[in-house]
Amino acid sequence: MHYSETWDLDSIFPGGLASPALKSKLTTLKQQLHDTQTTLTNWRAEADTPAFDWFQQLTQDLQRLEAGLLQSQVFVVAVQSADASNTQAGALLNQLYQLDNQRENLMTQFKKKLVALPQATFAKIVEQPELKPIAFNLTEMRKQGLALLDDQTEALINNLAIDGFQGWSDHYDTLVNQIKVSYTDEQGTKQTLSAGQAQNMLAAAMPNQQRADLMHNWEQAWQQQAAPMADTLNHLAGFRLQDYKAHGTSDFLRRPLDLNRLSKDTLTTMYQVVADSQSLLLDYLKRKVTLMGKTQLDWQDVEAPLTLSDAPQTQTYDQAADFVISNFAAFSPKMAKLAKYAFDHHWIEAENRPNKRPGGYMESLPETKESRIFMTFTGSPNDTATLAHELGHAFHSDVIKDLPLWRQDYAMNVAETASTFAELIVADANVKTAKDTKTKLDLLDAKMQNPLAMFLDIRARFLFETSFYEARQDHIVTPTELSDLMLNAQKTAYGNALTTYHPMFWASKLHFYIADTPFYNFPYTFGYLFSLGIYAQAKQQPDFEDRYIALLRDTANMSTEDLAKKHLGVDLTKPAFWQAGVALIKRDIDEFMALSAPLL
Repeated sequence: MHYSETWDLDSIFPGGLASPALKSKLTTLKQQLHDTQTTLTNWRAEADTPAFDWFQQLTQDLQRLEAGLLQSQVFVVAVQSADASNTQAGALLNQLYQLDNQRENLMTQFKKKLVALPQATFAKIVEQPELKPIAFNLTEMRKQGLALLDDQTEALINNLAIDGFQGWSDHYDTLVNQIKVSYTDEQGTKQTLSAGQAQNMLAAAMPNQQRADLMHNWEQAWQQQAAPMADTLNHLAGFRLQDYKAHGTSDFLRRPLDLNRLSKDTLTTMYQVVADSQSLLLDYLKRKVTLMGKTQLDWQDVEAPLTLSDAPQTQTYDQAADFVISNFAAFSPKMAKLAKYAFDHHWIEAENRPNKRPGGYMESLPETKESRIFMTFTGSPNDTATLAHELGHAFHSDVIKDLPLWRQDYAMNVAETASTFAELIVADANVKTAKDTKTKLDLLDAKMQNPLAMFLDIRARFLFETSFYEARQDHIVTPTELSDLMLNAQKTAYGNALTTYHPMFWASKLHFYIADTPFYNFPYTFGYLFSLGIYAQAKQQPDFEDRYIALLRDTANMSTEDLAKKHLGVDLTKPAFWQAGVALIKRDIDEFMALSAPLL
């Protein structure tokens, strides 16, 4: 079977950014904003009994408006991702941000109306059959409404955020497009790589010295943009901190925890287990670097693939697609069916070419009830894992697509559940395909990229962001200070085990610059360990598929702790659950150590 490596965007809005359908959509959204404002203004709880038909219509209008804006934004961002040089996308995105800002103002008014309701009236509303599915979301919004300022002030903050907050996030993309990294291949041919291409190269197989040279050039390329990058990061954080302060808190972790419906006790417990497991991962890395023929462990070695086998572990895109589909089927026929549909209907942009943005993502299209996946496929086991990861996200989106939109608004930490679970399936399957010891070691190393990232790299990101926000509350943080904070965070997370680090990581990592998601780090670690627990159950329980889907459908319907208690029977504030996940990682490391010992 031959699958397309480029996605179909015309089925969303035909004709690209100049699409008449997209233009018409913008006109419709403006009218919907006006109509919803009228409905919101005229709603009176006391005149809307006993079935609260007017209120039900209001919730439907707000969700339909949000869905239309999301559909349009996903399309424009997709065009921009596939061609980072497209200058029209930024202007169009700004128009959509303006409209979404108006929607946010409507949501502010809506939440305040919820706060103003007597408890008895609110209780009657959420008991209505049509509203019960979003009762948790309405209760959450009512709680959020308690912290809101007056309508005029909230509207002003939202309006200023377009250029003062989202604008800085967009500016980061502009700066990234200017990053050029020099690279010399094994034949001595010199090339100039984009940020995305260089990032992919660093994760690909190549000689140690060549990788070290590329890493040096990568660090220098970001260093050349240090001043504008620091400005961008400082202003993003400054706006966010002022917003927090205006809403009554100086605790910069409060909002990220609320967004993830997670308690601080759970976060603290999880990271204590992660810190306690540091030596386990470092022992693995020391063995790996020895097998790579090196005497010191450098930053670029952590993500470098092990290549002991004479035959490189590569797959074509078609092979990777079939591999993912067949192994999904062993755990969940419905997962396999969704993956096959995604490949057949061109949901995935995977072609390896210049001018694509770095990284990968999945975005849902709430109106057409589809997804689109962005990545760059080079043939490595990690690329196959990424493909599985993003298809896991798409499966999560698919099993909840019939729910009201607000019931689809799951938090980022549980968003990583389905994706990481899917990745685990493929990683385990990869290891089982090995025909000899060296190949198995290479594939075990590919599987270990996840725990290495979750326990070391992402912990370093969390430590850096925590120290950065503490400093930013007091002053503008200089590029030198940012690099020092990053270096200290990396040394702590990696136990001072590396000879070289990546001080400019604060500039090269997109996650620090995403406006609407503060602390875009700890949810990954949570999702990974949460998925390990689910995966362990999946291998033992024949009715797993239905139970798994039931969990995914509840991800925007309760707190994370309640979700784990209901579907897994565990207490996330206790270390036992997290330690069980670490035990699975240890099993892989023990196997790696035993298999590799004769090769030393």
